[in-house]
Amino acid sequence: MRNRMVNPAMKPPFFLLFLLCSSHLVSSQRYNALFNFGDSLSDTGNVVLGGLPYGMTYFGHHTGRCSDGRLVIDFIAEGIGLPHLPPNTAKNANFNKGANFAFIAAPALPFDFYHERGLSKGLWVNASVHEQVDRFEKLLPSICGSPQDCKDFLSKSLVVVGEFGGNDYSTGIFGGWPLTKVSSFAPHVARAVAEGIERLIGLGAVDLIVPSVLPTGCLPLYLTLYSAKDAAEYGSRSGCLRRLNTLSWYHNAGLRRQIDRLQKKYPSVAIRYADMYAQIFDFAIDPLKYGFKAGALRTCCGAPGMHSYNFNLHAKCDQNGSTVCSDISAHVSWDGLHMTEAAHRIIAQGWLNGPYVNPPILSSSSS
Repeated sequence: MRNRMVNPAMKPPFFLLFLLCSSHLVSSQRYNALFNFGDSLSDTGNVVLGGLPYGMTYFGHHTGRCSDGRLVIDFIAEGIGLPHLPPNTAKNANFNKGANFAFIAAPALPFDFYHERGLSKGLWVNASVHEQVDRFEKLLPSICGSPQDCKDFLSKSLVVVGEFGGNDYSTGIFGGWPLTKVSSFAPHVARAVAEGIERLIGLGAVDLIVPSVLPTGCLPLYLTLYSAKDAAEYGSRSGCLRRLNTLSWYHNAGLRRQIDRLQKKYPSVAIRYADMYAQIFDFAIDPLKYGFKAGALRTCCGAPGMHSYNFNLHAKCDQNGSTVCSDISAHVSWDGLHMTEAAHRIIAQGWLNGPYVNPPILSSSSS
C-alpha cells in the first residue's frame, strides 16, 4: 500500500480482502475537471490489491479497479470529455483535469466510531469522508492557486461524493451485529456525507452528484453468506434478500433527506442524487431489458459456492479455483460484490442522460 491511511501491518481478514476488491443549477458548459470521493466502487488505484483477471476487459492489466474494466466514474469522465481520473496518491500525476480520492474499503465514518463499539476487527483503510476531503483540500492549491481562484475553478468542475456507506454497514454485519443495530449507523453515515458535501461547497463546488448505496440484498456475496430458508425472505420478482435491502433503503432515505436539507440551504448549488439502488434493482428484476442474461444475480468471476451464485469465499475472483465466465458483458456482477464494466456503462448512461440522475449530467437546462 502506498498511502498513510492504509495500515500495512494490519492484514485484512479474508472476507474483507474480497470486499476490498431540486431548484438546481446545472452546468451547461464543458466541465474543466472531475473530482471523485468514495470506496471500492470508484477507486481507480489508490489501493491496489491482487491482479488479473481484474482489469482484463479494457486495460489488459489490474489498475486497482474492482471490475473487469472501467467503472462508472470512468464512463462519467469519458462522457463529459475528460480523461480517466488519476488516483490522488499517484506520483508525478497531472491533476489539472481532476483526481480520485476514493479508497477501497473506505468507510464514511472515522475508525473511532467503530473502536467505541467494539468493531475494530477488519478496519484497515482509514479513509473516511473527512479524510478524503482533507486530502482534496491539501491538493487543491497546487491545481488552482489561491482560494478565490480555486472557487472559480471548482465552479466549472463536477464533484461526485460517494458511494459511501457500504463498508460501514458491512463492518457491523460481519461483526455479527443484528441488522436492527447496524441500521443505527445510518443517520451517522448520512450526516458524515452531508458534512463532507458542505465542506466541498465551502471550497467552491457548485455541481455535485451524490450516489446511493447499492441494494445489498441483491449482491451475490450476501445472497450466499446470508441465505434464508423461507422463500418469503426474498423478493418474488428480484430474488433479492428483503431484510438487507431494507437496510440499504433506510440509508438512502436518510441520505436524500440530507441532500434536500442542503439544497434548501444552498439554492444556487446543484446537489443531485444518483439512484444506484434503483438501477441495480432494475437489473435484478428485468436483466434481459438491459442486455444481461437471465439470472443476473450470478457472479461472473468466481467459483461454485454454497448456493447458485457462483460465489465461494475461499476461491474469490483472483484466486486459484476461480474462473471467468465466457460472456462477461452478459453479467451484472463481476466478483460477487462489484459489477462488470458492462453494468458500469449502463449505470453511467443513466447518470449522463437520465433518468437516474435528475436533471441528467449532460442536461443543459435546469428544473
